[in-house]
Amino acid sequence: MSSFVQATPEEQLFETTRASVDLHSKEELLEKFKRSFAEKKPLTIKVGFDPSRPDLHLGHTLLLMRMRRFQQFGHKVVFLIGDFTAMIGDPSGKNLARPALSRDEVTANAETYKQQVFKILDPETTEVRFNSEWLDALGTEGMVRLASHYSVARMLERDDFKQRFREGRTIALHEFLYPLLQAYDSVVLKADVELGSTDQIFNLLVGRHLMRDYGLAPQVVMTGQILEGVDARMEEGRLVGEKMSKSLGNYIGIDEPPEQIFGKLMSISDELMWRYFELLSSKSAQELAALKQATQSEGKNPKDAKIELAFEITQRFCGQKAAQTAAENFERRFARKEVSCENFPCLELHLKGAPKLPLAKILAQTQLADSASQARRLLEQGGVRVNQSKVSDTKAELEAGEYLLQVGKLKGLQLKLLP
Repeated sequence: MSSFVQATPEEQLFETTRASVDLHSKEELLEKFKRSFAEKKPLTIKVGFDPSRPDLHLGHTLLLMRMRRFQQFGHKVVFLIGDFTAMIGDPSGKNLARPALSRDEVTANAETYKQQVFKILDPETTEVRFNSEWLDALGTEGMVRLASHYSVARMLERDDFKQRFREGRTIALHEFLYPLLQAYDSVVLKADVELGSTDQIFNLLVGRHLMRDYGLAPQVVMTGQILEGVDARMEEGRLVGEKMSKSLGNYIGIDEPPEQIFGKLMSISDELMWRYFELLSSKSAQELAALKQATQSEGKNPKDAKIELAFEITQRFCGQKAAQTAAENFERRFARKEVSCENFPCLELHLKGAPKLPLAKILAQTQLADSASQARRLLEQGGVRVNQSKVSDTKAELEAGEYLLQVGKLKGLQLKLLP
């Protein structure tokens, strides 16, 4: 724990809580750091991941990077794969129950998680656990006893449950079990700190309650900001967009080819670029302030800053050589106008039950146009091609399928439009 003893509790507190949203509580965390520092004993940092999708994206890395900060101070991180709880399905932040997964689906997805997390985490101080280790053994009697620790009234305080109850929509009994089982994970692991995203705050606080009931010191709960997807944009002075999600197709996977990671990052809006810098870059606050000043006040091309961001993130997950190649290919294709369609970035969008989507709306959502109205103007002007054929109908629609979309000579992407 050499790195741990070199940092004071106050220094650890400052670094590990940067850009946090919820913290219950700062005083408790400082006391834990002080005790750990005095006893030279690492804290146990718990973070749960439900393997509902097989790949991790940049949104997940916000948590992973915070976990890494704790590791840099010598603390132990438990990367908890919720293989048991994924079979229940957590509706946090949703208005409907999330579909449960089969054991085979969970196992397959979990394997990909284990292969990807060590692109950020230190394997020496990371403990990978599956909560089926103890939840399978809980049994019927244990489940009933666990359920006795929390009331229905308290469970209905959770925002999504409250809204569904108020609107008379179904809440299945098994959904109440998810927060309790996640909390029981903290009891078993004797977690000192649990990290999560803001939409998980209720579940994490249940862990504090349950740990007290089991005679343990309650875990500190810390949440971080949620990363918007690549289609987020500025509207009326504020950034608007859904969080990064594979199901919404607005994600950048950390296991994607370097060309795709680089290309997707270069496709984001200038406003979103600064948000990504803030949440994803390893640059210091002073370095970011200087870069933003140079770009906004001194006339530096925003594209140059975006290239810095794309290179840093691509290098992080693919290595320096691959990032350099991706940057050179991007420069050759776009700056030198050597367009090669097969190298355009790939993106997925979902129809969400609709038979088709308006092409103008697709161009806006994928940031090939600044808005749907601009997209319609581009169509009228003959500046849009679909599968290399010019489309000028402003009411054109696309059904599920794969398309090459091009706006002008240099902008384009390969689109998978999913049902």
